[in-house]
Amino acid sequence: EESGAMDGADPEAVSPRAASRGREQLGTLGAGNHFLEIQEVAEIYDASAAAAYGLFAGQITVMIHTGSRGLGYQVCDDNAKSFVEISRKYSIRLPDHQLAAAPFSSPEGQKYFSAMAAAANYAWANRQLITHWTREVFTRVLARPLSDIGLELVYDVAHNIAKREKHAGREVVVHRKGATRAFAAGHPDIPRAYADIGQPVLLPGTMGTASYVLTGTQPAMKETWGSNPHGAGRVMSRSQILKKVRGEQLKNRLASEGIYVVSESWKTLAEEAPEAYKDISEVAAVCSGAGIAKKVARMRPLGVIKG
Repeated sequence: EESGAMDGADPEAVSPRAASRGREQLGTLGAGNHFLEIQEVAEIYDASAAAAYGLFAGQITVMIHTGSRGLGYQVCDDNAKSFVEISRKYSIRLPDHQLAAAPFSSPEGQKYFSAMAAAANYAWANRQLITHWTREVFTRVLARPLSDIGLELVYDVAHNIAKREKHAGREVVVHRKGATRAFAAGHPDIPRAYADIGQPVLLPGTMGTASYVLTGTQPAMKETWGSNPHGAGRVMSRSQILKKVRGEQLKNRLASEGIYVVSESWKTLAEEAPEAYKDISEVAAVCSGAGIAKKVARMRPLGVIKG
């Protein structure tokens, strides 16, 4: 997405504190719902789209979920409080006290957008570093060259981000929170290799269920600003699931299902238990049924690394 570099980024808009945090965390997953997962393509739904994406049944794939780490958090934190005052300055009325805004063309809006774009570029670099090291591990363990193994990038997509886009003939700013871009075939921002198919939409599930690859559709362009959900979504908070699941027991349970898990802590593992999330297969079915995406492939987890 964006060829891995979002336009408009300005490192000068990133505070020294944010840059310092980012300097120490480049090439790391982080905690929470971030992961690196080794998967097997278990089912193909759209053969032509799967072929365009380079996917086939029985294939081993790797899915990575992480972002701009402390740098991105700090960029948000640096601006969140000041935006409350900025909203009043520009007489912006918002429906929720947790929201804050600035006009996009204002100095404050442009400064934040430039810092956010820089954080997005950091996130792409972070994932590319992890991807590089993952390829090195595969070549070392399998004692085969990368040309034999594969591990080509299918797609790297941002979420929790604002982007300038054209919809219905207008230039607008689309702010996706917990959502990813899902452009349909023929859109000029889709990589040339996928132009006739549509953008790959990555829909991660949980470490005990499955993940999906979907493709964007024309109805999504009209109904959801070319957007799809970026995951299953929680049904239980972290504090709620910790009362029901123990990390050690979860690891053993997943092992009995053929899923090997490595985690920094038992607490992190328990917080991300499969039962804390919605059924990802139902989420994929709803997206498909609503016409905002088409199912391409389903992957099942084999090995999971949690931050």
